[in-house]
Amino acid sequence: MSRTQEIRTALEQAFKPQHLEVIDESEQHRGHSGYMEGGESHFRVVIRSPQFAPMSRIQRHRAIHSALGPDLIGRIHALALDIQT
Repeated sequence: MSRTQEIRTALEQAFKPQHLEVIDESEQHRGHSGYMEGGESHFRVVIRSPQFAPMSRIQRHRAIHSALGPDLIGRIHALALDIQT
């Protein structure tokens, strides 16, 4: 399973989002630190779920990181998050 699909699956299971985009932006970082040939090193996630409503910005980010788990987070160089309710 690709990292993109791993991210999508974990977030769908954890948050039942109304909207979810997992965008591999790795190619935009070619030549930068953390870039890996073949991509799947730099991601942008756009997610909308009512579960985030009672959370602060930091709590939302922590919830995403927790849902992805340390193994997957450890295999990603950069993760930009756009979290909405």
